Amino acid sequence: MYAVIKTGGRQYKVKLDDVIKVNRLKAEEGDVVAFEDVILFSDGSKTQLGSPKVSGITVAGRVVEQARGPKVIAFKKRRRKNSRRKRGHKQDLSVVRITEILTGGKKPDFTAVKPAKKPKKPAGKPLTSHGEDQMAKKKKAAKKSTKAKKTTKKKATKKKTKKK
Repeated sequence: MYAVIKTGGRQYKVKLDDVIKVNRLKAEEGDVVAFEDVILFSDGSKTQLGSPKVSGITVAGRVVEQARGPKVIAFKKRRRKNSRRKRGHKQDLSVVRITEILTGGKKPDFTAVKPAKKPKKPAGKPLTSHGEDQMAKKKKAAKKSTKAKKTTKKKATKKKTKKK
C-alpha cells in the first residue's frame, strides 16, 4: 500500500514507516500532521488516481524533528569585470515519519501522546571561536593585577610624615 502526496509544492511517494523531508511545517516535534492532498493511492490490487486529488484518503505522519538542509552556494562571476557575488542558503525542513494511510474518510488521531523532549543543554557560557575565551581570561587577569597595583599605591601615599 502506497500513496503519492503533495505538500510544499512537491510530490512524495510514501508507504508506512517511511521518513521524508518536506518543507518546514507549522508543527512541533512529536506533533501529528495530516496530508490530505493525496494524488494517487494504491492498495496492491487497485489504484485510484485523483483529479486533482483522491477523496476519502488521508496520510498521517509524526514530525520527528525540525531541521535544516545542506548549504547551497550560489556563486556568480562576470569575467573581466571584477564582479563576484557569493550567496549561501540553507532550506528549513521538517522530517516526518509516515504512521498511517487512512481510507474511507477517516481522520488521524491528533491527541496521540507526544514523546518526551530531549533535555536541553546546560545553560553555560556559549561556545566561542578564535580564542575569545582565552582573551577574556587574559583581560580579567590584567584587571586584577592593575587593581592590586592601585591599592598598593594608595597605601603608600596615605602615609603621613611627622612634622618637627
